[in-house]
Amino acid sequence: MTKVNPILKPTSKTHTSDAYSEAELGLANRNCGTLLETLKHDVTPLGAHYLLSHFDIPFVTSSNDWSLSLTDCFNKPTTFTLETLQSMPAITQRVTLECAGNGRRHVSPRWPSQPWGTEAVGTADWTGTRLSHLLHQAGLSKSCKEIVFHGTDVGIDGGQVHNFARSLTPAMAMHDDVMIAWQMNGQPLAPQHGFPLRLIVPGWYGMASVKWLAEIQAIDHAFQGHQQTGTYMYRESATDSGTPVTEIRVKSLLVPPGIPDWATRKRLLKPGPVKLTGRAWSGAGTPITKVEFGVDGHWSTAELIPNNNRYAWSEWQCVWHAETGPHKLSCKATDANGNTQPLNAPWDTAGFGNNAVQEIEVWCDDYYQIESHQTLS
Repeated sequence: MTKVNPILKPTSKTHTSDAYSEAELGLANRNCGTLLETLKHDVTPLGAHYLLSHFDIPFVTSSNDWSLSLTDCFNKPTTFTLETLQSMPAITQRVTLECAGNGRRHVSPRWPSQPWGTEAVGTADWTGTRLSHLLHQAGLSKSCKEIVFHGTDVGIDGGQVHNFARSLTPAMAMHDDVMIAWQMNGQPLAPQHGFPLRLIVPGWYGMASVKWLAEIQAIDHAFQGHQQTGTYMYRESATDSGTPVTEIRVKSLLVPPGIPDWATRKRLLKPGPVKLTGRAWSGAGTPITKVEFGVDGHWSTAELIPNNNRYAWSEWQCVWHAETGPHKLSCKATDANGNTQPLNAPWDTAGFGNNAVQEIEVWCDDYYQIESHQTLS
């Protein structure tokens, strides 16, 4: 009797409220969120930007031999070398990317996966060329229904061996702000961020911005790849056919004030006036119109700092007159479409799109000493 390879069996995972498994801890060791204190930066420093890689990072020794092929339903299928791409008109866009699973560990019962807290977000200056420029040169056939973006990373998910691939409609792919990037913050893409080429879809969750991009395939049917239909779908139950995860939901974060406890990250700070700051963002280039700051469930309006970058987060700030004792701090954003963060996590079978308000526990106390010459804020 032929044995069934257990790795290729469909997943047998179930929702759980138990402690994190060895597999989840392994994912957490491979992937990382941004450091919340770096939210003070308009642009997330290189190395501090959040990272999620589904499979192994492809080993690319040199970009000299890298090429990007446009195949199938194009009038003029073609292949571009990296040198040719970099000779095209270039643009730089400041874009906030967030993982669709950000906040998953705050949803209960949770789906066993990458146990994101609130840190799977970052903002970078991406440099490259508009995707539409390439599509115009190759000429989309009238038969094209979807455009598929294939990375070179390969692995197993849902019992299927596949390269990571995602699709966009032709209309979305032709959007002026969708781009093929080769630089991040003025530097060549790091290996973990897709060197030498990746797609950037501003305003959408990060799964759409395919890394290690090697092929753009125009097809005459709906793409059924696992990363398109088997996952990254909002589902309320296992039998729900689902709604595709696309645009980022409105969200905000607070830079933790004071100093942290090493193990729990709970905060200690002095009573008195404390300047607080944070970031807020939404999808599809929708502006943030209001951020509220909460102390123990009582809300006040914070100051929004003007932002000229359509797809990047906005800074907010306020002064809190901290009183002695324990407190829970939160922030809540509203965008120009009237969308406001919920107080409780929206439930989804895979924990996608959790944009519930962040909560930070702090203790204000006069009776401590700090062996530092730096001022607490």
